[in-house]
Amino acid sequence: MLLAGTDTSSVTLEWAMSALLNHPKKLEKMRAEIDNLVGKDHLINESDLSKLPYLQNIIFEAYRLFPAAPLLIPHEATDDCKIGGYYDIPKGTILSVNVWAIHRDPMIWEEPTSFEPERFEGAEFGPPKLMPFGMGRRSCPGNVLAHRIISLALGSLIQCFEWQRMDEALVDLTEGSGATLPKVAPLVARCKARDVLQKVR
Repeated sequence: MLLAGTDTSSVTLEWAMSALLNHPKKLEKMRAEIDNLVGKDHLINESDLSKLPYLQNIIFEAYRLFPAAPLLIPHEATDDCKIGGYYDIPKGTILSVNVWAIHRDPMIWEEPTSFEPERFEGAEFGPPKLMPFGMGRRSCPGNVLAHRIISLALGSLIQCFEWQRMDEALVDLTEGSGATLPKVAPLVARCKARDVLQKVR
């Protein structure tokens, strides 16, 4: 449980920061939301998360584009069934759901390969369109905790530091291979402490 919770959360944070560094206007919009709605006299805390819709949209978009577990944990069919009205699945079949492909399906999402947190404004998406934690009775039991931790960590990174790419080149978003979805090239970026850190020591 520890491995599943730490690796997936850290991978999601790295992808979210990589995408934000490639889209500095979205990064600035997120920072402005935190500064305006949380303020600069205390660090972001759990009670602030409900006031930060753009932060949540960025995380949802990171879940969509870069699901930490691109193939959900395999399941075994307990009975003969039909999936999607087309596929006959015999009892005992092991099923794997390709969430990565679902999250980038142009039949479901407009401009599916673009990083557009705004797509979640005023709309609710969940299974079966957005399911980074799976769905139903076998979904990840730590999804609420993971989402809160990722929200607090990402919000704190943006609230406390100014971030920049190392140079003019975009951050490489090439995906690696593995049970989780790592980046081929680890994220390297520049950061500078903001004044809020001086006030909350």
